[in-house]
Amino acid sequence: MSKAAAKARAQIVRLLIPAGKAAPAPPVGPALGARGVRSADFCKEFNARTAHIEPGVPTPTLITVQPDRSFSFVTRTPPVSYFLKKAAGIEKGPARPGHEVTGTVSLKHVYEIAKIKASDEHMRHLPLEAVTRMIIGSAKSLGIQVVP
Repeated sequence: MSKAAAKARAQIVRLLIPAGKAAPAPPVGPALGARGVRSADFCKEFNARTAHIEPGVPTPTLITVQPDRSFSFVTRTPPVSYFLKKAAGIEKGPARPGHEVTGTVSLKHVYEIAKIKASDEHMRHLPLEAVTRMIIGSAKSLGIQVVP
């Protein structure tokens, strides 16, 4: 593939941006600036689109940058670890995962998180039970105990 053909394809940028708080500062500015996109335009649109979400919630975002420097983006639901930490009331995971228990969540919490995550595009084909199992695995690695 020639260099011209490589440049002509759309580029995908993956970022984790706090809802309603996108700013041209890192990580947004450098990631988009390197691809020729005006980060202020992206920030304005992102903040408007995530205004309904609680400010500061980490939002995974896939930005597609076209060769003509236009862009489109898709936001996803926050990471499982964010939901688990919030449900367990902890700030961060343990120093030694698997050895220390930092908090507990009920199976009902896990099920509610699974329902939220199942709406994501890449999880739509999975049964809710499989998504729930993944979340229980994430809870274990965060030192959170799942109780019935």
